[in-house]
Amino acid sequence: MNGDITKKRKMLGEMLEGCWNACILPDSNDPHPFVADAIISNPPAFAHIHCAEALGIPLQLSFTMPWCPTTSFPHPLVNIISSNAEPGLTNYLSYALAEIMTWKGLGDVINHFRKRTLGLEPLSIRSGPGIVDRLKVPWTYCFSPSLVPKPPDWKNHIDVVGFYFLDLAQNYKPAQDLANFLASGPPPIYIGFGSVVVEDPVQMTNDIFEATRLAGVRALVSAGWGGLGNANIPPHIFILGNVPHDWLFTKVFAVCHHGGAGTTAIGLRLGKPTIVVPFFGDQPFWGAMIHKAGAGPKPIKKDKLNVQTLKDAIEFCKTDVAKHAAGALGERIRKHDGVSEGVDSFYRHLPLLNMRCDLLPERLAVWWSTDHCLKLCAFAAQVLVEEKLLDMNSLELHRTRFYALWTIDINSHVGVKEYESRAKATDPVTGGVIEIFRTVTHYYGSITQIFYSPINGIINTTTAIPRGVIQIIGAIHEGFHHLPKSYGSKVRKVGKIKDFSSGVREGAKGVFWGYADAITGLVTEPVDGAKKK
Repeated sequence: MNGDITKKRKMLGEMLEGCWNACILPDSNDPHPFVADAIISNPPAFAHIHCAEALGIPLQLSFTMPWCPTTSFPHPLVNIISSNAEPGLTNYLSYALAEIMTWKGLGDVINHFRKRTLGLEPLSIRSGPGIVDRLKVPWTYCFSPSLVPKPPDWKNHIDVVGFYFLDLAQNYKPAQDLANFLASGPPPIYIGFGSVVVEDPVQMTNDIFEATRLAGVRALVSAGWGGLGNANIPPHIFILGNVPHDWLFTKVFAVCHHGGAGTTAIGLRLGKPTIVVPFFGDQPFWGAMIHKAGAGPKPIKKDKLNVQTLKDAIEFCKTDVAKHAAGALGERIRKHDGVSEGVDSFYRHLPLLNMRCDLLPERLAVWWSTDHCLKLCAFAAQVLVEEKLLDMNSLELHRTRFYALWTIDINSHVGVKEYESRAKATDPVTGGVIEIFRTVTHYYGSITQIFYSPINGIINTTTAIPRGVIQIIGAIHEGFHHLPKSYGSKVRKVGKIKDFSSGVREGAKGVFWGYADAITGLVTEPVDGAKKK
């Protein structure tokens, strides 16, 4: 009601347009034209798969936390408890829930971007959620497999390569008062919650001071944006400003923080027992992983943080068990060169054979000649055109058309499949049911839209049912078309419909081949069945 939804949706629209511009426009001070040859993105950028589909270029997704469905652990941003489903199934469905909820809130914005900016067909509740997983887009996860082992149900297009680190401490020299504090006693514990804004910073500060006093440890407390430290500071406490963590954490015996991916990685890399006080996002996930590895106590929920819970957590970090587990974990993490393995992962998934010019393999192919069946770089095409050996009008833009599914036949020909972003109905029942569900959810979603965008809400509400009926009929037709696949028969691929004439042409072909395949199938189907016994 206060306008937050409208502002966020407008912001997303600007992000989508910005991502597309980054793929096709040069930098502001660069006079040379630019078009991306590949995209590396994180999943919440949202535009990645749609830009890659429009340009026909490879896409590689990379992230600091799990985003692919697995039975091993739940989606880091979804917390659901099921009383009648196995934990593995509950974990797997949490990813579907995140996808569906995200699409329900943002799908119309994304479809507007696809239609108006990219010239692509819109997606539905059937084809929008889970599109990245369905197309098997390759992933590079930049967290350590020693902390989060690659789940067995993640296939070969998903890599877990290790944490990425920036060595910021090489030239850092601490302020004299910090150096004096560190030299005046045993190693302290680090406590800080980064940019998290706490509700009562004074109370939390006092709790930290008292818990560390009772545990008998010294502490470096980071004020951060939360405003911690605004109280009388006891002698066993030092209030920190901005200090590089990769230097600071070498001076402490344990760390206590909010559980951000970067802070978690540095602390574990240096083998420090870790206390996590998660506030939001993926922070509870990292706290759970640390506790599972034995390198820290069970995460302390922010509303459960008090003198006693923090004191108990610090006492755990002082034990030999915690020190040994954290040290062993740090040793395994240091063996992974995450950055190098991340680069290898990107190049390993590129369809290099399909990206190279057939005449100059060291150059990137940008044109396709149907007449000569050649992939051509800009230089080769220009030379051939100038020598009048090639007609420029006969060339088409070359699409690498890659989504990680390669097929190699006996003649070693590599087939690279196009992005098939639209999910197809496999039979008339499921196709119709899904479209009915989509129609109902779109209708009630449009009613909700009336409250924050009255004009669009009224238009969408009045048109939801008629549009839904058309979609239901189309889905049932598509389901009948693909139904033979369910009992092992082949289905002819329908050509792309661009206008009225191509639609009539494909419709006529469908009628002709439908009758032809049905009649000849009376003979060919039993023969094929006999061959297969």
